[in-house]
Amino acid sequence: MSAAPGSPTPTDPAPAAGLRELLPLLRPHRRSLLLAAGLSLVAAAAALAQPALVARVIEAVGAGEALLPAVLALVVVLAAAAALGAVQQYLLQRTAEGVVLSTRRTVADRLLRLPIAEYDRRRTGDLMSRVGADTTLLRATVTSGVVEIAGSVLLGVGALVAMALVDGWLLLVTVVAVSVGVAVVASVARGVRRLSRQAQEAVGVMTAAVERALSAVRTIRASGATAREVGVVGDSAGHAYAAGVRAARLEAMVAPAGAIAVQGAFLAVLGLGGYRVASGSIAVADLVAFILYLFLLVMPLGQAIGAWTQLQTGLGALARIQEVLALEPEDDARPERGAAAAVVPAAPPAGTPLLELDDVTFAYPDGTEVLRGVSLSVPAGGRVALVGPSGAGKSTVLALVEGFYPLTGGAIRWAGTDVRDLPRAALRARLGYVEQEAPVLAGSLRDNLLLAAPEATDPELWAVLADVGLTEVVQRSPRGLDVPVGDDGVLLSGGERQRLAIARSLLARPAVLLLDEPTASLDARNEGLLRRTLAAAAADRALLVVAHRLSTVLDSDEIVVLDAGRVVARGTHDELVETSPLYRELAAAQWLVP
Repeated sequence: MSAAPGSPTPTDPAPAAGLRELLPLLRPHRRSLLLAAGLSLVAAAAALAQPALVARVIEAVGAGEALLPAVLALVVVLAAAAALGAVQQYLLQRTAEGVVLSTRRTVADRLLRLPIAEYDRRRTGDLMSRVGADTTLLRATVTSGVVEIAGSVLLGVGALVAMALVDGWLLLVTVVAVSVGVAVVASVARGVRRLSRQAQEAVGVMTAAVERALSAVRTIRASGATAREVGVVGDSAGHAYAAGVRAARLEAMVAPAGAIAVQGAFLAVLGLGGYRVASGSIAVADLVAFILYLFLLVMPLGQAIGAWTQLQTGLGALARIQEVLALEPEDDARPERGAAAAVVPAAPPAGTPLLELDDVTFAYPDGTEVLRGVSLSVPAGGRVALVGPSGAGKSTVLALVEGFYPLTGGAIRWAGTDVRDLPRAALRARLGYVEQEAPVLAGSLRDNLLLAAPEATDPELWAVLADVGLTEVVQRSPRGLDVPVGDDGVLLSGGERQRLAIARSLLARPAVLLLDEPTASLDARNEGLLRRTLAAAAADRALLVVAHRLSTVLDSDEIVVLDAGRVVARGTHDELVETSPLYRELAAAQWLVP
């Protein structure tokens, strides 16, 4: 089934994400995060002990006491703080990789389970960027940001308490200077998340442009459109650059604001502290300790500001991830209408209706009608063909049978049971679907054959390849069944890709085989071979075939003629030649009637 008319429209901007949306991603790693937080507490305590130990060394020098105990204690604390910091960083990095891994798996799982209609309205490249670029931003910004902010707050609070114990006036000057810087940083950081999200949206558009060009690179090259497509990709890259620069410009204001606050606090403490030492209000050792505590306050404050900025960037990416996770997946196990899923009935005896369409209507969300009251029946072991001009809705019928789209009206029944009351996955296991484009997955011939029948043996693979005339493809390579087919099957001809798709479907032994233009890419010799294969396949399964090439379906039990979404005629070839002007016109154009 083709996509909705027109190119996919851009999706709406992702809603903002906050810590509430972040917590579910962190919850599976809470033990590692708690351990890292515990190490952060110990490291903070070790850091807070250092100024007091330095002051003790100074006092020991002034009093002429032994220095070894104080120096040894200082060295031990320094070494312990360094070791704890290294362990904490490793633990955080490992946890961050775990968060990225689990998020990528979750996003990829959701992307592959979305309803088909979602792929019609979204660009593949943009969806790919959600798994790649967006999740990568979570590595340093989410996990490290949260823990570093928490650790920095704890260390800063401890430093403030210690500074208050040393001298209250110096603390007051410090708090005033630092508060001004923090206020400026907070006002700037509010816009970082929004601009970061815009930058990620621009990267998604650029990725989609690259994916679009690469997927049709041969057509682009043959059409002499390479320079134009390079321009399109370049323009999208330029938009991504501009969005990134806007975010960087705002982020660049954070560091100077913090630096001014730090320098102002340091100069104020030096000036007032020197005065208070000269007046005898505090000792030199206390001033040195206070300045060291000031550094312990300023360093984590700078780290917290940087971590907060990173966190805003990560939350911008998380918003795009959450947009995908908020989409409802297609539920393979439950029926559409919410009733308890019934067991898919077995195929009835030959000649009995197996697959039925009863007054089926379908329209796109924009109201464009595709099918209007289509009714037909495919008996077990029977062959039914759908023919008609392009755009009549033939491929849409097959897509609706597969359950790719919800019906607008009417019903589709399997052995008398409405398919909406049956589990999708179990029903699809009884259907073999060969698309018109005959997509081939990158990998080997064996990989493609085993897609729907992973337990098939090599003799079974060889047999089905012989049925569709692909044996020579295997034999011309020393790698046999493991011969590579290239990206999108580029190493195969169009006819070989078509036959491979049919072989893949036959291998799964479906009860109904849905074929969309199965001979569109075949020459006369291979068309004859495939017709014999389909005739043999029809002996123990039903066939519903869409065909433009009428020679493929001349011997069908029934041929249904569609035009503008309606059934305008039905019957055998001979009957339709006599009764249907449209069918006669189609047959005459292919030299099947005088």
